[in-house]
Amino acid sequence: MPSYEAELAKFEGYDAQVLGISIDTTHSNGAWSKSMGNLSYPLLCDWHPKGEIAERYGVLREQGMAERALFVIDKAGKVAFIDVHELLDVPDNEDLYEVLATLK
Repeated sequence: MPSYEAELAKFEGYDAQVLGISIDTTHSNGAWSKSMGNLSYPLLCDWHPKGEIAERYGVLREQGMAERALFVIDKAGKVAFIDVHELLDVPDNEDLYEVLATLK
């Protein structure tokens, strides 16, 4: 998402890695990234088997779509924060910074 791209340095200040993951193909991810101005953070593909990672994280819909969700995973690999929100909703990065500050 462009708001993450614009604030990558701030995320790095929290020793955080931004990445995206979708159940779309690698080609679709690349086209989407290009349409967003060529995102520089990694976009992962959960295509085959389709949605396996989304299902493991509990955000795969029965219709074969994934929810829009944010996860903060700490250095020990534990999920420290989950935010599932409407597909058109763009959450405020400040919420993520508050969570990241507690993990420092």
